[in-house]
Amino acid sequence: MKIFLPSFCLLLLALFVSCQPGTGEDGTEAGSKKTDQQYVTDFQEPHRPQLHFTPREKWMNDPNGMVYYEGEYHLFYQYYPDSTVWGPMHWGHAVSEDLVHWEHLPIALYPDTLGWIFSGSAVIDKNNTSGLGKDGKGPLIAIFTYHNSVMEKAGRQDYQYQGIAYSNDKGRTWEKYAGNPVVPNTTPIRDFRDPKVSWYEKGGYWLMVFAAQNRMMFWKSPNLIDWEFLSEFGETYGTHAGVWECPDFFPMKVVGDGTTKWVLIASINPGGPNGGSATQYFVGDFDGKVFTLDETFKPDVTAEQAVWLDYGRDNYAGVTWSNIPESDGRRLFIGWMSNWQYAREVPTEKWRSASTLPRKLELHRLPAGYRVFSTPVKELQQLRRNEKVLAGSTMDKTPLPLESLFAPAATPEKNASGTYELILDFLITSPEASPFGVLLNNDLGEAYRVGYHPGNQEFFSDRRESGDHSFSEAFADKVTRAPRVVQSDTVQMHLFFDHASAELFGDEGATVITDIYFPGEIFNHISLYQERSGGVKFLGGKFYPLNSIWPAKK
Repeated sequence: MKIFLPSFCLLLLALFVSCQPGTGEDGTEAGSKKTDQQYVTDFQEPHRPQLHFTPREKWMNDPNGMVYYEGEYHLFYQYYPDSTVWGPMHWGHAVSEDLVHWEHLPIALYPDTLGWIFSGSAVIDKNNTSGLGKDGKGPLIAIFTYHNSVMEKAGRQDYQYQGIAYSNDKGRTWEKYAGNPVVPNTTPIRDFRDPKVSWYEKGGYWLMVFAAQNRMMFWKSPNLIDWEFLSEFGETYGTHAGVWECPDFFPMKVVGDGTTKWVLIASINPGGPNGGSATQYFVGDFDGKVFTLDETFKPDVTAEQAVWLDYGRDNYAGVTWSNIPESDGRRLFIGWMSNWQYAREVPTEKWRSASTLPRKLELHRLPAGYRVFSTPVKELQQLRRNEKVLAGSTMDKTPLPLESLFAPAATPEKNASGTYELILDFLITSPEASPFGVLLNNDLGEAYRVGYHPGNQEFFSDRRESGDHSFSEAFADKVTRAPRVVQSDTVQMHLFFDHASAELFGDEGATVITDIYFPGEIFNHISLYQERSGGVKFLGGKFYPLNSIWPAKK
C-alpha cells in the first residue's frame, strides 16, 4: 500500500460524500449489482487482461483479506470507486470457486470517521474467540489499517492504527467493531500498517505481524481484540531503500526433507532489484515470540541481504490465502500486478491495475540456501484450448515461428487471441551462447522479448519496444534481469502471456519475472529467437492458446 495524499478538499469530499456506504462498486446501491454478463463488453477494452483479475472499473491496488471459506476464495483489494487514480481506500471484494473465474461483489469496507481502509487480512474465527459470531457459529474477521488523513494532514505521527470488522453471512456484509482501534498507535510510528493475522496452533493464540516503517512487529491475542506486543524483526536485515509494508508470515515444509521453516514476506517501495516496488522474503524459525533468521538462509549479498520473491517490476504487495483446507495443503499467493513508479499513469481508461496469476509457493533448500519457488496454480489448466506439441530444433533460424514447430497432428491457431501458455525446454551446449527466448510482436512493429542469457546466467524481460511507454520515463528504461538460482545445462521456461502482461516461471518456479506492457495492438505473432545462432538447442515443449476468464463463472 503506497500513500499519495490528495488535497484536503478531496479528502473532505471523499469522506463525507463519496465514501458513504450507500453505493456499490458499480455506482448502484449497496447490495445490488449488474450481472457479470452485462459487463462482458467492458472486459474487451484495449489492454484489459483476459487471464487476470481486474475490477470492473476504477482504481485497484494491494490484494487484501484473502481467505477460503465454505467453497469460496475471497479476494478483497484496495479500491477507490471514484477514480482510476489512487484515493481514499475501500476494500473491494470478489469471490471465486476455482481461483480463475471471479464474481464481483459490492464494496466490503468503506472509510469512516476513523479513517480510510488500508491493507490487511481476514480469518475464520471458527471458535468465536472474539464473541462476534452468532447462532453458535464463528464469524469472518477482517483486520485492517485505518489511515486517518486528517491527522496526517495535521502533522501527527499516530495516524495509522489497526481495526477489525466482522461478517456473519459469508462475507457479504460487514460491521465495524465498536471498540476500534484494537491496536492504537501509541509510540507513535509512521507507516504502522498492513496486519496479517493467523492462528498459531502451538501457542493457542492469534498471531499478527504488521509493518512498522523499517521493520515488522509481532503481536498476539486470545480473541482478535486484545493484543499484546511480542517482538520485532528486520531493522538490520534485508533491503531498506524504501518503506516496508504488506507482510505475510507462515510455516512451510521444505520440499524433500519435511523440515518446517517460517517464511516472512516483506514488500518494499522503492528498493526493488529492477527499480520501484518489489517483495523480499526471509526464512527462519519462530519460537512463539521471536522470529530468527536461519543461518543457512544465505541471502543474496549483491542485493543488500535480500532475496526477492519475483524479480519482475510488476508483482507487489502479494500475500497468501488463509484457511486453505489441510486436504489441499497449498500455500496460495497473489500479488498486485503493477509498480508505484508508474501505476497511476498506465494507459487504461475505465479501470486501472490487475492482480497477478494466483501461484503456489513451495520452499526448497538449494546450494544457494533456502528459496521460495512460485508456480502457477493447476486450476489455470482449465483455460487451455488445444495442446500443441512443439518439436525440438537447433534454432539455426531466428525468429522461429512456433507454428513451424507444431507436431503434424496439431492444427495451427489461425486467429491468435494474444493469450498463451508455453512450457519450453532448452539445452545450453556452449557457455558462449547468446541470449535466447520468446519473441512476441504485432503488425505495428512492436515487440516484447523474454528469455535467458547464458553468459550472464540470468533470465530477462525486455519491454523497451513493447508499445506505449510515453506515460513514464521509468517504465521502459532498461531490461528486467533476474539471476538464475538453479545450476543446470537445461533451462525451462513456463510462460503466460496476456494482452498486457508476461509471467515467466523459470526452472519450475525457482526464478520468476512478472512484467506488464501496453502494445498498440495485441501481440499476434509468437516465435523463438536467439541473438546469434549456436550454443543452444530447443528440446521441445508445449503451447496452449488460452480462453478468457470473463465473464465470471457462476
